[in-house]
Amino acid sequence: MGSDSAYPGTATSRMLEGRARAASLSEDELSGDWESVRGKLLWAAGLKDLRDVPPGRGNTAHCFNDFNHVDATTMRMEDADNENGGRVAGMAYANPLGAGIRVARDESMGEGGSWCTCILGSNAEPPKDVAHVQFQSRVAWKLVWVPGPERDFKRFVLVDDEGKFLATGRPSGNVPAVYERERNYETVRGGRYARVADSYA
Repeated sequence: MGSDSAYPGTATSRMLEGRARAASLSEDELSGDWESVRGKLLWAAGLKDLRDVPPGRGNTAHCFNDFNHVDATTMRMEDADNENGGRVAGMAYANPLGAGIRVARDESMGEGGSWCTCILGSNAEPPKDVAHVQFQSRVAWKLVWVPGPERDFKRFVLVDDEGKFLATGRPSGNVPAVYERERNYETVRGGRYARVADSYA
C-alpha cells in the first residue's frame, strides 16, 4: 500500500485492517457488557489490553474509557516518537507516546503502530487532533457517543477518517460516566465526525 501524501505518517495497510475489524463488529457484539465491548474495541484498534504496566509504558486501561482517548490511530513506526510540540490545543506540550505504542501494538494487525489518541481538535476542518497533527496520520476509526432523542448518550458509533459509519453499539455495565460521553460528542460537534451521531437524533 502506497504512502498517503496528505498524511504521510499513516500506516495505510494497518489503518485499513483496523477499519475492517471495526466494521466486522455487529451491533449485538457492541451492545454487551462494557468490559467485553472495550476488549473488542482494543482489538479493532490494533491494541493489547494491558492494565498491569505503568501509564506511558503501554498501559491501555484508559483507552475508550473517557471522552478523549477514542481515536484508533495507526501510524508508521518511523513516526511513533513524534511529539506534539504545542500544536494541539489542550494537550501536553511534548506528549511522548512512542514507548507505549511499541509495547501495546498488536503485531497481528501488520506494519506500524496503534494508539488511542485524543480527539481534542476533531471538530476543525481539517481535523487538528493528535492523530492528524502530531502523527500526521489518518484514524482507522473514531468512537463518538450519540446524544439520542433523550440526550442520554447510551449509544456510540464508530466512524472512519471521513466520518462515514462503520459500526454502532449500546453497551451496558460500567460504561464511561454520562458527562464523559456528553463531552465526547461536544468535542466533535459541528465537524465531520459528528454527522453520523447527529443522524441518530
